[in-house]
Amino acid sequence: MFSKKLFAQRVQEIRKSHHETQKELGEIISTRATNISEIESGRKTTTTEKLALICRHYHVSADYLLGLSDDMQGGTDRWTDEE
Repeated sequence: MFSKKLFAQRVQEIRKSHHETQKELGEIISTRATNISEIESGRKTTTTEKLALICRHYHVSADYLLGLSDDMQGGTDRWTDEE
């Protein structure tokens, strides 16, 4: 089941593990650092388009970020650079 708290925690953990700031992630997905802060605090979620950008950038599955799976890489092996 989707958990906003777990989504917030996983986005923050993966961003920090890549040594990126909220501003840098915001630039990558075309949003402001304040929006990233709200996502990471659990006050907001994001659009499916931005979720896909986060997944592609960090090479993690949406199921992992959404708390539906504990498999970070599940299905990402099917991605191509052209998609």
